[in-house]
Amino acid sequence: MAGKGQVLGESLLGEEEEEEEEVDPGPPQIDPATGQVIPRPKKKKRRVNKMGRRKLLENLSNKPTDFQIRVKVLEARQLQGGNIQPVAKVTVANQTKQTRVKKSTNSPSWNEAFFFNFKKSPADLMDELVEFKVFNSKKLRSDSLIGSFKCDVGMVYLEPRHSFLHKWLLLSDPEDTMSGAKGYLKVCVCVIGPGDEAPSFKPVASEESDDIESNLLRPAGVQLQPATFTLKLYRAEDIPRMDSAFMQGVKKVFGIGEEQKELVDPYFVFSFAGKEVQSKIMYNNDHPDWNQILKIGIQFPSMCERLKFIVRDWDRVTDDDTIGTNILATSLISSSAGSGPEDDQFDSFLPTFGPSFVNFYGSTREYSDLPDEYDDLNLGKGEGVAYRGRALVEIQTTLGELPEVPVEDINNDDILRVQKFMRRRKYKLHAAFLNATMVSAIDAPVEFEVSIGNYGNKLDENTAPCPSTTQPTNAVFDGCHYYFLPWSGTKPCVVVESSWEDISFRLEGLNLLLKIIDTLEANIEQVRIGIKAKLPTPELAQLLISLLDQLEQDCRKKLPEPTPGRHVSNELDRLTRDYREFELETIANNVIKLKTSATDVLEAMAEVENYLQILKNIAKEPQNSMPDVVIWMISGDKRLAYYRIPANEVLWSQNPDYIGRLCGRLQTLQLKFPGLKAEKEKVSEVPAMLRTKIWLGLANEDDAWHRMQTEGELAVYAETYENQCNIPVVGWTKKGPLGRPKWSDSQGKCSLPRESFEPPPGWRWEGDWYVSPELSMLFDKDAGHKTYMEECYEMHSRLPGTSWGPATRPWTDVKGDEMAPKDSVDLPPGWVWEDVWQIDLSRAVDEEGWEYCVESTMGGYGPVEKRYHLCRRRRWVRTRKLVEDAKQKKHKLIQEKKIEEAAEGWEYAPLFNLKFHATERTMDMVRRRRWHRKMICEKKGADCYFAMKFEGKKKDEDDKEDFNAAYAAPRMFLTFKKPFKYQMRAYIYQARDLLAGDETGLSDPYARLSFLTQSSVTEKKEKSLCPTWDQTLIFEELEIYGDPRAIEENPPEVMIELFDYDKFGSNEFLGRTKAVPMVKLDPADARMPVLQWYPISRGQEDGGELLAAFELFLDQGYELAGSDLPFLPPKKGDLFLVPNGIRPVMQRTAIEVLCWGVRNMQKFQLSAVTSPSIEFECGGHVQESNVIKSTKKNPNFTENILFFDVMLPREELYMPPMNIRVRDHRQFGRKPTVGIHVLKSLEEFRCDPVQAELAEDDDGVQGGLVNGGRGGEHVIDMPAEERKVERKSGPQIGQPLKSFPQLELPALFRGKQEEPDPVVDEEIDWWSKYYASTGQTHKCKKYIEKGQDKIEVYQTHLEDVDFTNGFSDFCSTFELQRGKDEEDEESSVVGEFKGGFKVYPLPPDPNDEMPSKVFTNLPSSTPEECIVRVYVICGIDFQPNDTSGLADPYIEIILGNKKISDRDNYKPNTIDPVFGQMFELTTMLPVQKDLTIRIKDYDIISSDDVIGETTIDLENRYLSKVRATCGLQKSYCIAGVNQWRDCIKPRQILENYCKQNHVSGPHFYGNNSVKVGKKIHNLADYEPNKPVDPNVGPADERLALHVLHTLPMVKEHVETRPLFNPIQPGIEQGKIQMWVDIFPKSLGPPGPPFNIEARKAKDYVLRIIIWNTVDVVLDEESITGEKMSDIYVKGWVSGIDEKQKTDVHYRSLDGEGNFNWRFIFPFSYVPAEQVMEVRKKEHFWSLDETVQHLQPNIVIQVWDNDKFSMDDFLGTVSLNLNAMPMPAKKASSCKVSMLPDITTGSEVKLVSLFEQKRLRGFWPVYNDDTGTRTLTGKVEMEMELVSVEEAEERPAGQGQEEPNMNPKLDPPKRPETSFLWFTSPWKTLRYIIWRNYKWYFIGFLVLLLILLLVFLFLYSFPGEVSQWIVNG
Repeated sequence: MAGKGQVLGESLLGEEEEEEEEVDPGPPQIDPATGQVIPRPKKKKRRVNKMGRRKLLENLSNKPTDFQIRVKVLEARQLQGGNIQPVAKVTVANQTKQTRVKKSTNSPSWNEAFFFNFKKSPADLMDELVEFKVFNSKKLRSDSLIGSFKCDVGMVYLEPRHSFLHKWLLLSDPEDTMSGAKGYLKVCVCVIGPGDEAPSFKPVASEESDDIESNLLRPAGVQLQPATFTLKLYRAEDIPRMDSAFMQGVKKVFGIGEEQKELVDPYFVFSFAGKEVQSKIMYNNDHPDWNQILKIGIQFPSMCERLKFIVRDWDRVTDDDTIGTNILATSLISSSAGSGPEDDQFDSFLPTFGPSFVNFYGSTREYSDLPDEYDDLNLGKGEGVAYRGRALVEIQTTLGELPEVPVEDINNDDILRVQKFMRRRKYKLHAAFLNATMVSAIDAPVEFEVSIGNYGNKLDENTAPCPSTTQPTNAVFDGCHYYFLPWSGTKPCVVVESSWEDISFRLEGLNLLLKIIDTLEANIEQVRIGIKAKLPTPELAQLLISLLDQLEQDCRKKLPEPTPGRHVSNELDRLTRDYREFELETIANNVIKLKTSATDVLEAMAEVENYLQILKNIAKEPQNSMPDVVIWMISGDKRLAYYRIPANEVLWSQNPDYIGRLCGRLQTLQLKFPGLKAEKEKVSEVPAMLRTKIWLGLANEDDAWHRMQTEGELAVYAETYENQCNIPVVGWTKKGPLGRPKWSDSQGKCSLPRESFEPPPGWRWEGDWYVSPELSMLFDKDAGHKTYMEECYEMHSRLPGTSWGPATRPWTDVKGDEMAPKDSVDLPPGWVWEDVWQIDLSRAVDEEGWEYCVESTMGGYGPVEKRYHLCRRRRWVRTRKLVEDAKQKKHKLIQEKKIEEAAEGWEYAPLFNLKFHATERTMDMVRRRRWHRKMICEKKGADCYFAMKFEGKKKDEDDKEDFNAAYAAPRMFLTFKKPFKYQMRAYIYQARDLLAGDETGLSDPYARLSFLTQSSVTEKKEKSLCPTWDQTLIFEELEIYGDPRAIEENPPEVMIELFDYDKFGSNEFLGRTKAVPMVKLDPADARMPVLQWYPISRGQEDGGELLAAFELFLDQGYELAGSDLPFLPPKKGDLFLVPNGIRPVMQRTAIEVLCWGVRNMQKFQLSAVTSPSIEFECGGHVQESNVIKSTKKNPNFTENILFFDVMLPREELYMPPMNIRVRDHRQFGRKPTVGIHVLKSLEEFRCDPVQAELAEDDDGVQGGLVNGGRGGEHVIDMPAEERKVERKSGPQIGQPLKSFPQLELPALFRGKQEEPDPVVDEEIDWWSKYYASTGQTHKCKKYIEKGQDKIEVYQTHLEDVDFTNGFSDFCSTFELQRGKDEEDEESSVVGEFKGGFKVYPLPPDPNDEMPSKVFTNLPSSTPEECIVRVYVICGIDFQPNDTSGLADPYIEIILGNKKISDRDNYKPNTIDPVFGQMFELTTMLPVQKDLTIRIKDYDIISSDDVIGETTIDLENRYLSKVRATCGLQKSYCIAGVNQWRDCIKPRQILENYCKQNHVSGPHFYGNNSVKVGKKIHNLADYEPNKPVDPNVGPADERLALHVLHTLPMVKEHVETRPLFNPIQPGIEQGKIQMWVDIFPKSLGPPGPPFNIEARKAKDYVLRIIIWNTVDVVLDEESITGEKMSDIYVKGWVSGIDEKQKTDVHYRSLDGEGNFNWRFIFPFSYVPAEQVMEVRKKEHFWSLDETVQHLQPNIVIQVWDNDKFSMDDFLGTVSLNLNAMPMPAKKASSCKVSMLPDITTGSEVKLVSLFEQKRLRGFWPVYNDDTGTRTLTGKVEMEMELVSVEEAEERPAGQGQEEPNMNPKLDPPKRPETSFLWFTSPWKTLRYIIWRNYKWYFIGFLVLLLILLLVFLFLYSFPGEVSQWIVNG
């Protein structure tokens, strides 16, 4: 067993497998669970990646999806124990189902399927367990477990097709691990998500031998070993507060806890494979030292993958809360053997980890008494948004033992040993923020906080304060839509000091690998682009070689090693490093081989992709104990959005290869909303976009950061705020009720008088304190804009109960500051108005534009008026445009700035906690201003950040002040001298396939672009999903700070968002995409940007594509920018067009549209669509079809061809889509759009123009025509005239059969003479042909021997078979849709359009001659009456609908308004029914074209449920050129199983084909040769031998048929169609095998249908005579101590389970028993399939008998009879009547080795009783409860098999009853010792007592006599003596 077998542990941890290469270049399929592309089926090739497991299960989605897990339990073998009653239980994710109990066997066959349905997220489902357990079912006692097997769902999901098929599982006992295998269980398991195809669970034909070894799934190392995961849990730190302080009070009352403590009671849980163990609880402790060892016993290697560490908070009253969860994959911390080639393998190692910290992430740390909305994040679901502590752990695995105690304490040595792993070093984290745009928080000042671990967390009172946040700034409107923070030239910087272990060697190694991966991916992308651009092969080869050179060079780079004295490494570090080195070495060597051996670029690329995957698998660092850097956007005290960056990505290193890829680099981050809330609530906005630089490194290396900041100057400022309040009469003063210190920080939390600031050691002041006003207050609202929207708000107020009137400030700005009425708003010089004042209705307002609130200063406006609202406002807007030149403007700006700066810099607010503004209002009660003073560093490395001590304090002030004063950490800025001016041009050409935003199924899309501090909008396009804007948006006067070369290297991103314009309410978001502009530092740069398709996405869904290009020009003022900007693009109206060099090149193109008809149109606005017409639009040109009079009579158009002559782009990439729109013509001239279809690309319809000379040579058959003809000949049917001719000829063709039978006599006579023997005849039926074709040869041996025809059995539906192309050769079917695109809605298909397109270029000169049309001689579009025959063969794996796990399926056929229900013939209790039924219907095509086959489940009481259905489009089959109406048979027979069934004969079909496809012929020369086209076919070539079948037809028809088989035509076939149910769309509910024949009535009557009725079972009787038994083990001991047994024999047919017994042969002393006893077992058997059919009711209340097909097994057992206790089982033998061992002739030669065993299946000669009819001899019986078979006796018996008829002729009674004949059985001659002791006392005396004790009896009597004599002697002696003396 050990030798072979797929070892599961290995297959998961990845071993060397055969790798495969892709076949089938079809479209990529997306897997619903992972969203990844499903790998295609592959051919064998070299090695595949290892640890493949990791890759797929990482990026699973968290969105709940429908899944179905199907399990089929087939059979078990060699279960431990003799004579057991096994039952299997399957548990998937807490749902358990069980099989039937099988009687007295240890090789049960169940064959039961179970379906488990889930609606879960893939990420959760993959962690659930699948567990198989086999129990011995005892009636009274609880079931006892024999063995079990478990693995996780993810393991199944990673297998090919997400399934284990026919795998044997090795069962083991989870408790007693050393006991080895407990048996084998054969199962199929598959996981099906939406759209997955379910694999068939049918047994494969070749599996007769059933090789267990190659299909065995067992844990590695053959036997499971017991093992222990030992987790040493040392300590944890930084655990957040979890309990409310209120509980402190409660605890005091209850006398728990004394003084104030940390409010958290943590304990640690370690869980794996469903087991968990927890540490002690550390009360009131946020840095617990547990110092405990936690142990979990496992079976190694385990099928489970993930270790879970959970920290929980103990609660006395409520449930314990989870603080955080960390999941560690075992594959990252262990390696399994055999990853390399055979000779040099990488040694495997057991899971090991640490000592190292593991970090926990989850929801934000701030405690609130309310429930946390992000709680799920703490359970490890979704991305944690904040750091929640870390724990120091170590894991070791020991094999061969299980833990005795789960928890014990760590000894002191270990605690000391781990100290060295806790050595900390100081790190600094620097971040500079260059821009914050698209900021969503506009109600309060916004700040950004950077933290690593808990350092830098500003809202946590326990952390030391540090300058980790930017200064709070109000967001400023950018003039179009978005808001940004106006930092201008002073960019805020933050720095966070932290202390961590130095694990740089781990992170640097990771960075090196990530860099290699980045380089490789970039190079792969280049090669891919080259392949796409169809570069010449030498160039591609050059790209590939340079890629390989680079990869080899990268793989030879040295991995960093831990430096002694600086780093402390552990075992896993060493092992991981060795493993990585080994892998890199292997890749490098393989690359060298590949360079020499690669022949094909694509093959080599597949190999490179493989290397990439290996690299990705090793680029994981399990021991990354440095927490991630988290950036938060905070407004007020509320955390709004975050971004998480792994620390290694920004880590600095001295070695350039090891630097993190983002360290100190400018990067653009799109912040995310925390948790899944945003996804669920479909929040479309971006919280904010940041451009930042981040640097992390050791504190003593941070001058590297300062060296990087070449572009601006880093400055440090002390900061304090001066606060005043407004007291009536007195005015503004510092005295009075301020509520905060006179001088304070921005929050007002602590007092910071200016004079108490002392520069820290090593720093000095530069200059004096100065007022530094808040930037956003000074912001000139129209700065930098060419157009500006003026806005003002009209304010109304009222007193309760009065009516609305103007407020005290009738006109205000957005902040509520008073301004002049709208009509007196002045135009600044240089501007002109563009339009008049308008009310803004595009917000949440009522019809007149009002929004309401209680009090205007408080905000909180809403569109609905309530009685308590006292204020309302509406927004008026008016656009103005700049006309003056820039110089004047600049001068004016400088003037204004100076005036502003001279102001006092006060900001005002009603209260300190409200929003501040620049101008004073009447409500304002407080004001403040900001003072700064610059500090200069004199001593390098002097600490300025945390050492802000204030020595000017009085000694008696309390410590709290002192602590709070540290909040005054200084502000840092990166100051730039001046900005550079840029201009950005965005060329927005078109979009395609956008989401629909309106109910009509269309959108009114426009695009909004945001670039840094500006945004702009395109025009909106009405009603289109494929808008062509053709518009250039120009962003002028962009001020960007920093070196232009750095901008060129890393330009800012352009964010494009698409919206659907709605007149009312807010515009609907359609998706967004990002782009990077091409930067031109010299405007004269000649490069041209290329239009590209950018993918648009909305959340998780795909939202179409945008075709655009972007350029960023450096404007004046830079040494490179010598020349002026290029000219502006041409205008159309007010809008700029896309300029010529960028827009696509056009050419004159023809599009022919075949407009055939519409089908299945659903109602629109409650009335049917009866008179549709279709509008086609492509590139702005529209063509409309004529109107169908009535779709009910004829849904086809009368004029079918439309023609476009249009200018379209030459490059396929830019081709506009074809929009198909169906309108219905209704009364009063209404024409609503009732359906649309967007055809993204016309590429597949491209063809060459048809040349005028059509009189071409007839090379059709071999040339173009076989492959579907030249583009022009899409001809299917003959034109109408030809059809009339044919009608006449129809009857003549078919007549001889009816009217002149004598013509056919020779054939009949021929049949008579060679009359085959009747047995064969019975075994040759249609099913024989079917089984012969599916490879189930044991069911059709005779048919195969005769060598008759086979048919094609397709494993998919006919439309998917390669050559049929979905029958779209004549016309394609396009689904029409309408309505919005909602993810969760059912399909929105509302009908179909049937038609086709042909696209080809036209001559550019309009005077040239046009090529002739492609769509010519079309078939008639009038309806045709047809006969349809539906043959349904069988069902496969139906979804069960009854609780029993079975169903009662029957067929329902629906065609148009006809419905046939076959409810009376339902198949009871089965999910794999054999139907064998044919249904015949008539229909009119195309009016009723959709044939639906529905499978329903029969229910007596409730209504019948639909199991699933499938729909066939008959019209496509009827119109297709491949003639899918009736499959061509292999041979032309006039009788028998293969009788011709088509309505026209082969010769006629061939003639029609030649006519349709313009092929000359067929010209017959005699009957044996024919010329078709240019080729001559001879019958002798096709039939070298005489035909086998006696029923073949005439030679010319046979020859015609052979020729037809060379053409692309549908052959006789069976198709397998999956069934679907609307309740679970996308999840297959089973399959049916079937086929359909269509016969147009105009061609005459069809031939006779096939008889496909299911095979019937025959009744047999098995007679077994038990003559004797020999050598039976003696089980009892008699009273007299002899060994003996009371033997009897029991027998039954397994499955029927009616047991029969012989009488008892008592007291057998030598193991011999004599019986002469007859068993009689009647059963039903299907000879052709060699299976027994068992019909029986499952329960006494069942209505129907369940039919099972089982192997005909007979079980014979020998028992020992006991009167007062249970009988003892002695031995058993199970014989398969089809394949049983020959009996031994003599008892002495009868051994156990005669019987076939799992391991010795092949050596034993087997015979079939069905052929032998009678067998007699000795068979061994054995007992294997020890696991090995021991011989326990031999049974001499005679078996005879007779049919029921013979049994009636030669009757025989059971046992020895009458009629006791055939043969007559005499009572057995048993030895006289055989009797039952208490029924025959005399015999007992004679045979037991006398026989055993007679000498005792005799001796006793003799002794008694002697004693009597002595007594008599003694008694009489004295008298006699005295008498003698007296007389003497």
